[in-house]
Amino acid sequence: MSDTAYSYKLYNRSDFNAFWALFTDNLVNLLILSGVCQFVFQMPAEIVFGRIVPGAAVAILAGVVVYTLMAKWVANKQGKDVTALPYGISTPVMFVYLFGVIGPIYWATGDSLLAWQVGIGAGFMGGIVAAFGAIVGPFLKRITPRAGMLGTLCGIALVFIGSVPLATIFEHPLIGFTSLLFILWGLIGRFRLPYNLPAGLVAIGVGTIIAIFLGQSSFNTDGIGFYAPVPYFGDMLIGIQYLFANPELFLVLIPVQIYNFIETMNNVESAEAAGDNYPVALCQVTDGAGTMIGALFGSPFPTTVYIGHPAYKRMDARAGYIIGVALVIAAAAFLGFLSFLAGLIPIAAAAPVLVFVAVSLITNTGYAVKPAHMAAVAFAILPHISNFLVTKWGSLMNALRNAGVEGLPGLGDGDLTAALLMEGAHYEGHLALSQGAIITGLVWGAIAADVIDGRFKHAGGFAIAAAVMSSIGIIHSYTLQMPQFDGITVGYLIIGAFMLIYPMIAPKEDLEHRIIVPDEPDLLDDDSPALDVR
Repeated sequence: MSDTAYSYKLYNRSDFNAFWALFTDNLVNLLILSGVCQFVFQMPAEIVFGRIVPGAAVAILAGVVVYTLMAKWVANKQGKDVTALPYGISTPVMFVYLFGVIGPIYWATGDSLLAWQVGIGAGFMGGIVAAFGAIVGPFLKRITPRAGMLGTLCGIALVFIGSVPLATIFEHPLIGFTSLLFILWGLIGRFRLPYNLPAGLVAIGVGTIIAIFLGQSSFNTDGIGFYAPVPYFGDMLIGIQYLFANPELFLVLIPVQIYNFIETMNNVESAEAAGDNYPVALCQVTDGAGTMIGALFGSPFPTTVYIGHPAYKRMDARAGYIIGVALVIAAAAFLGFLSFLAGLIPIAAAAPVLVFVAVSLITNTGYAVKPAHMAAVAFAILPHISNFLVTKWGSLMNALRNAGVEGLPGLGDGDLTAALLMEGAHYEGHLALSQGAIITGLVWGAIAADVIDGRFKHAGGFAIAAAVMSSIGIIHSYTLQMPQFDGITVGYLIIGAFMLIYPMIAPKEDLEHRIIVPDEPDLLDDDSPALDVR
């Protein structure tokens, strides 16, 4: 198809279904961050709905403009329809900023205004770090096996995007099951609904109607008004000055932004696996710039290419769905409709859409990697289960304190850790795996995939890189630190040394012929030798 014969259409009917999925994801994030800021950090509504939410909307608008133009450029270059990259506030990083940056400032000072100022200062500085990912992103994408990148995304999808919303559905089964029914029918089974109505819209609409009849939905118009987005340069400078006066905060900021640009890289790889090839460096610059713009206009929370592109690709969406989400989110933010929607749409009605996004990404990964690499995908998922466990253990302890239980030890207390171990709950191990889980999952997925392919030098390189990251606290630690040789670091060095040295002295026939593992399916295509010995 020639360039003159092809013209990319921004809108397709399928964009309606994709719109409801992405809109739900963004809406849930905005509802969570506004609720935590208002009720946990005691920020006044003027800051939450007058600054943070409009700032987030400005960041989303700015990024969507770039990703729409990028989709049009890629489509015209390839001469075929493509699905624009989904975009919004990074869910995992949002929680880190809430409880790793904003929360500690508020708890230490009791000053919610200062907490917000430091938040937007951290957001701006973090955007610079994320944009620098463009320098190393293409190189990392080139050397990292797809199983590692997609596998670590599957871990996030499984535990946070899939299982948590599914639990919400089972907590409110009349609403949740009914909404899930239409997702199963229209998006997973892919059967047409009457009048070709979008399944996502029907799921949310029917769930909301049921919630109204059950008295679980409300019409609260108190927050409706006009909230103009304006830059807060002075407040941002105050926050940046506070950061440099308290540099320990950078120990939280830098690792999480490294995670953020790797998340962008992984999600671009996910899009490529689904058939749409986007320039990873430009995406990382866009995400960093969007985060900085959002911070200037009042939002502390980083933006990123979203997980779930394969789901929107399966829906045959173009760019219209991200344009629609940006416009609706902006209208809701600038006109104060967010609080109204929070009361109207129950989480259980929206949750099935998120479950679909998680299931679709995991399914697409199974098609995108070769069968032998599914073992590597499984390796990449495991650290996220530890992350989920540690997060929920922390939530349990907080819930017990809020319920009035006194004298509780903190997580990490020696006696409590020993007691958990006696019950089979390996807190220390799960804690180590949870810290930097997305990078850990990527590394282990890459090591496993490279071993399967016989790329021992690559596998050893990833192990050595993990040893360096572990030594300075990028993974397996809450903060950056001076280099140290703990057990985990030495363990990575042992693996790296073996992968680099043993293949040079191993009998050649041991590297040229595979063995049969009892009770395991033989997923290797043939008895091919290791690539490093060819």
